[in-house]
Amino acid sequence: MTQYLSVSVQHEDFDLGREHKTLLASDRGIGAIVAFVGTVRDLNLADDVVALELEHYPGMTEKSLLKILEQAAQRWSLQGARVIHRIGKMYPGDQIVLVLTASAHRGDAFEANRFVMDYLKTEAPFWKKEWTPQGPRWIEARDSDHRAAAKWK
Repeated sequence: MTQYLSVSVQHEDFDLGREHKTLLASDRGIGAIVAFVGTVRDLNLADDVVALELEHYPGMTEKSLLKILEQAAQRWSLQGARVIHRIGKMYPGDQIVLVLTASAHRGDAFEANRFVMDYLKTEAPFWKKEWTPQGPRWIEARDSDHRAAAKWK
């Protein structure tokens, strides 16, 4: 049974090392922690990206993220999972998202992490605006994101 599920939506950057230690300390049965850190790219759709701005619906977004973690915990044997998703304006190289999944064995941690990221890309209520030299544009999930999430259904 999962003991530790945690989500944060925040403007501030996060510290992978600190988050890893916190998750590891939550359960001595953890044998594997898989971490995914997403960062802002400087190129998308063949255009330079100057900045990325994320907006969300407070309260609803956190509930949605927690629901994704709960689904992962039902599918795999997890001791814990943590998602931190940043909002606001970020720049190339900045960290956007952290997904940590912990289990007794690596297989469950890897699969759960991939599931969480696939669902974050398509199910989490974030609105993304890229800033390019030509001006801002709203970004939606790609077909490849939807295909990745569909394989879990």
